[in-house]
This record gives sequence, C-alpha cells and structure tokens, in this order.
Amino acid sequence: MRLNEAVQQLKSHGYKTTAKRKDMLAFFAEADGYRTAKDLISYMEPTYASISYDTVYRNLHLFREIGVLETTELNGEKHFRFSCSHHHHHHFICKDCGKTKALEICPMDEIRQSLGGYEIEGHKFEIYGLCPVCQEE
Repeated sequence: MRLNEAVQQLKSHGYKTTAKRKDMLAFFAEADGYRTAKDLISYMEPTYASISYDTVYRNLHLFREIGVLETTELNGEKHFRFSCSHHHHHHFICKDCGKTKALEICPMDEIRQSLGGYEIEGHKFEIYGLCPVCQEE
C-alpha cells in the first residue's frame, strides 16, 4: 500500500485526514517492515511533543480496522506495517529489525488436501528469524 492509497482508504471510510494521521501513515509508508507503537511515538514526538500512547493506539486500531495496516506479534509486542495490496503471499519477519521478505509459496496448497471436508475461511503464515544483516551484528 502507498501513502496516497492509505489516505484515500481513510477518506472512503468517512474519517478525517488530519495532519497527525497523515504523518502517522507517512511513517509506515517509509518503513520497510513491522514497527511498534513506541517506534511511531519516537517518530512523531519531534513534531507533536504532547502525543499520547492513547492517541497512537486509537489510530493504529483504526488503521487496522479499515485495512490500512496489518499486525503481527513479536516478542510479546504488537507490531504494525502497511497492508500488502498485491498478490497472495506470506512473510519471513526478522525478530530484531522487523524487516520482512515476501514468500511466494503457500503451505495451504498442501494442507488443504489433508483437510478434506473442512471449510477453510482464511489463513496467515509467518516465519520468524534473523535477517542476514542482523545475523552479522
């Protein structure tokens, strides 16, 4: 997803596109992986000194609800990134830096065969580990 698509998604759901929300979305547009609420606050504080965790979490929840952000949990903490808007795929996620790598294979192709008679409504497949850069540090 791109920044302009995220802003349009916000508008199409009837929400205001304030400067603060646009800056929050810009943070995720520039990120190349999953980020935390704490990361977002650190990014926002120079411009919005009094920004609260309540404001950040409320907007993160809104962005997730309207499909702008997707979430995962790493080390017991919720992480966020722009939703992928292209073809079906899964991710490798670095547990240190949050960078992601798309996986073009889907294990559901094989699993579906062993679940004869079951109706599958959805799935999410993630692999966690360390990217090459974090392995060297």
